[in-house]
Amino acid sequence: MVQFFRKLLGNKPHPQKEGTSDRATTAPLSDHQIQSIIYNQSPRYETQQLVAGTGQSVGKQSEHNEDSLLAITTTVSGGSGNIPFGLYIVADGMGGHQFGEVASNAAIRMMAGHILRAFHSYLFNLPTTPMQEPLQEIMEAAIKDAHRYVQREAPGSGTTVTAALVLGQQVTVAHVGDSRAYAVYPDGRISPVTRDHSLVKRLEELGHLSPDEAATFPHRNVLIRALGQGDTLEADIFTVPFPQPGYLLLCSDGLWGVVAEQDISRATVESPNLHRACQNLVEAANVAGGPDNISVILIQLIG
Repeated sequence: MVQFFRKLLGNKPHPQKEGTSDRATTAPLSDHQIQSIIYNQSPRYETQQLVAGTGQSVGKQSEHNEDSLLAITTTVSGGSGNIPFGLYIVADGMGGHQFGEVASNAAIRMMAGHILRAFHSYLFNLPTTPMQEPLQEIMEAAIKDAHRYVQREAPGSGTTVTAALVLGQQVTVAHVGDSRAYAVYPDGRISPVTRDHSLVKRLEELGHLSPDEAATFPHRNVLIRALGQGDTLEADIFTVPFPQPGYLLLCSDGLWGVVAEQDISRATVESPNLHRACQNLVEAANVAGGPDNISVILIQLIG
């Protein structure tokens, strides 16, 4: 690793170009300085930024992947401030091979297109245009657009959707179905952010099933709400603080329905980086039998 940094930084000062300031000089770092960079456990981040990883697998018992995911991470930083912006969506399609994957893929693309168009002037135009719509209204309009498209283009199908729009330190969530968002903390705590729209969850809320009975309920996959099904869509739309210090996890039931929450937390916290954590989570679900498609997104806000 030290040799890598030496190659990257150079072993001797670069010759000063004619006309440059006397202060514009470079010098090689000492071994002690390089080691300090490599092994610093508490780096100081002057720019707040989002970091994300993704993982996906068809699983061990499915022939087709009806899950779709999307992860967009952007930071705009400069003299006018710092804007961490991210959009993350997991969708688990249903209705058979073709229609299921059409529904989930259409949902993430339609939602992302609507949201990015709404944010384009705010993020990329000069002069910057302030947002005119509340974030929750943007998310609600986006998920309803996707609902109408799926009904029209893939009738009879449907999909879950769990979407997280991160702007600064706030997360605006749009959720329907039984994919999930979790807050995962470094001390091992894991807390659901979303509530399942499933028959088993409703029976549990009404007191007809205990948590242990719900875990083994034979119709756990029956949904009472899904995008693309029903004349109207009632999605959960809300805003919560980004878990700090911690991680935001989005996943389909191919992960949370197979791997215990404490194992999800441990794999997240103990992995060296988010990309490896996502792969470890996918592998854990496959080792446990991989009965369904698996999708996972992990997001961290640093700085």
